[in-house]
Amino acid sequence: MSAPLLTISRGDSVTAWELSPTTATYFPGTPASARDPQNYHYINGFVDVGDLPCRIATWRDVATRTVSLETDWEVESLNLPGSNRRVEFTQFRYRPTRLSRWCKTTIAAGEDRYCSFRLTTCGGVHIWVDGELAARFEPFTRNQSQDTIVHLPISSAGSEVIVLTEEMAERDTNWFFELSLVDDTELDIFLPGAEIGEQAGALKALAAQARCRGEVVTANDDVVLLFDTHSAMDVEIEITFASTSHTHASALKRTVVLPAGAAEVFVCSGNELGDGYYNVPLVFSIGKSRVERVIGCAILRNLEPQQLPGDLAARKRFALEHAARHGENRMGTVVALLETGQGGDPRIRPIVEATLKSIEERHDCADFVSVPLLWAYHRHAADFPQDLRARIEAVLQGFRYWVDEPGNDVMWFWSENHALCFHVSQLLAGLAWPEAHFSASGRTGREQAEIATARLGLWLDAVEKDGLAEWNSSAYYPVDFIGLLALAELAPEPIASRAKGLCDRIFTMLSLHTLNAVPAGSMGRAYDKELRAGPLTELAPFAAVAFGKGWLNSGVASLPLFAAGRYEPPANLGPYAQPATGETISAHYRQGYGPAALLSLHKTENIQLSTNSGARAGGYGHQQHVIDLRFASHPMARSWINHPGEDDPWGNQRPSFWAGNGNLPRVLQEGGTALVLYRLDAEARLDFTHIYAAQSGIEHHLHGDTLILKAGSAFAAYKATSPLIPVTTGPGAGIEYRQNGEKQGWAVITGEGLNFDQFASQVASTRLDLGDDGTRLVLAGPSGQELSLNWTKAPEEHSSRSRLGAEPAVVVSSAR
Repeated sequence: MSAPLLTISRGDSVTAWELSPTTATYFPGTPASARDPQNYHYINGFVDVGDLPCRIATWRDVATRTVSLETDWEVESLNLPGSNRRVEFTQFRYRPTRLSRWCKTTIAAGEDRYCSFRLTTCGGVHIWVDGELAARFEPFTRNQSQDTIVHLPISSAGSEVIVLTEEMAERDTNWFFELSLVDDTELDIFLPGAEIGEQAGALKALAAQARCRGEVVTANDDVVLLFDTHSAMDVEIEITFASTSHTHASALKRTVVLPAGAAEVFVCSGNELGDGYYNVPLVFSIGKSRVERVIGCAILRNLEPQQLPGDLAARKRFALEHAARHGENRMGTVVALLETGQGGDPRIRPIVEATLKSIEERHDCADFVSVPLLWAYHRHAADFPQDLRARIEAVLQGFRYWVDEPGNDVMWFWSENHALCFHVSQLLAGLAWPEAHFSASGRTGREQAEIATARLGLWLDAVEKDGLAEWNSSAYYPVDFIGLLALAELAPEPIASRAKGLCDRIFTMLSLHTLNAVPAGSMGRAYDKELRAGPLTELAPFAAVAFGKGWLNSGVASLPLFAAGRYEPPANLGPYAQPATGETISAHYRQGYGPAALLSLHKTENIQLSTNSGARAGGYGHQQHVIDLRFASHPMARSWINHPGEDDPWGNQRPSFWAGNGNLPRVLQEGGTALVLYRLDAEARLDFTHIYAAQSGIEHHLHGDTLILKAGSAFAAYKATSPLIPVTTGPGAGIEYRQNGEKQGWAVITGEGLNFDQFASQVASTRLDLGDDGTRLVLAGPSGQELSLNWTKAPEEHSSRSRLGAEPAVVVSSAR
């Protein structure tokens, strides 16, 4: 037998596999009403809402079936050792879909023996060894990993191990398995059927190292793929740029060759792609071998924020016309076209038909597009051709508007943004056709409107009192605006006025957390896009229109409703969005039930520090972004700390490598200084926390346990309780700094009005101490002043600010 591809020992995972194509089968189960745990107290994170019909049907099928080994499948690609210890196929499916994939490897022991492995999976797994079924583990618990110990007979000559991995996909779907060695021995891993030979190392390295040059590509830049090592031979790379929006539309496809001896390859110019944060699937090929990888790439052709013309009305008209010209193929573009008098535009019919299909088939997020469709119908029904108007009426009268109406879809009803959009859709549909029969519920439109009105009252009661569990989210404020702006425009009183009041509050929070036209800050729900590329989010154009400068883009989830509607934000928010020279803005408030967040903000014209001291310390931070630094020096000038929730820097789990927290910290902020205390679980997948610090507009200065960032005239220092380790290779090269250990402390210190040496001297004169038991973090200044954070104290014990309400308490002060 040839040399092994890799050798593993106790605690290592088997990461070399040949992979079949994925089989995907629509599998809805029997329609039924769902359990409704809706109490209008929105928590931050995943909500267990019971088992949907598709999962019940899966369990029934699994309980009685017999699975046969298949060996004649085509090898579509390889899973080679890299940054992920799991064999991972996590994805998103809009409809209930059974997924399966075959995986094959060869494992050899020093002598014939049984070897024990920990099998961890989301989904179900069968394992055959040398043609005999050796293990079967089929929990199929939605997005919750389960594990067991399996004992596999491994021969010294090499045993063929075949895995069938399956999952029942319900919208966002964690799908993976991991086979990690428990025994204190060594095993060799081979892929004898894959024609890789010496190429395996090159493919492994390239897939793990790949990233685009820089944090952002402008009109004057090129898109270039970078690698750490020089390729040993020519490698063909298929590259696709796909939208991160719900359309997932492909914007550009290229095939390039990375020449032997090269460590970078030109892909295209920045001008060939529109502004956006793209998912970029890569397929590396050498001969018949293929390795897949997905990375991210930000395109922002103009780094300077645009000054929008005129007053608010003029800016809204400008944005509406922009959406009509450049909006993606979603229902918001149709609204923009109709509101600008372009009812004959040929884009309207295919967009409406695609929207109707997603509603008719009850795709997840159909509620996000049903609201703008109903807006268009209420205001422009006469502009639709008769056949299209009739189809709109039929589809919307057959839609499922809540879980008490039978269904077998995977639409998500229970989060604050989905609950709002479903209730708004139910209200607007009921108002549009009061006498019509709604087939899913058996009710009339008038009855639907009455029920929706009551539900909206409960939703508004909760959010007016508690604030938003998805606070400051650049991804979900635009979704909240879908529902709230439609209510402000089309709902009867008093709901319309209450919706306007909540819009006022969101715009106030948006103004406070926008710096130089980029929305930022601690967030209740964040993805990589919202953190890495603030100007490219759907929230950024709201700031541009409301406050006069920024970036417009192709996002149309709700901006056309703002631009076309009568609602206007409070007129006094501009100074919050752009502080005057010498001003400091401080804000404190709570958000979400519990509360989910106790928010603090320190902001000047050059720097913004935002934290959540209400995070449940030690808990699971699904998508919570708890500490955030934003600099005015560059649109991508951003930094934060988190505990990664997965191995892969380009992964998309919740929490991911950069978004969310595997373990949440205790946080305290006083003015422009914050303390962050982590105590990682013994079972934590990764034993480090880390800094993300963009290089765009920021100088980095690392000295032992301290990283100082200089951005124009602003400074920020990260001081750690142990030495910082810079990442010099792979996707984190130059932007990532790690601190290892189960118990870790951080101080974040901001400053202005000094030169670098003065600021560095001040930081050096402070002392950051973490007691031996890791419960108390103390930052001591040179004159004896202290700031301390205690792990065992709840947030309200650290500060009286926990008594604040959901309305921001804002203080504006000027330097004397």
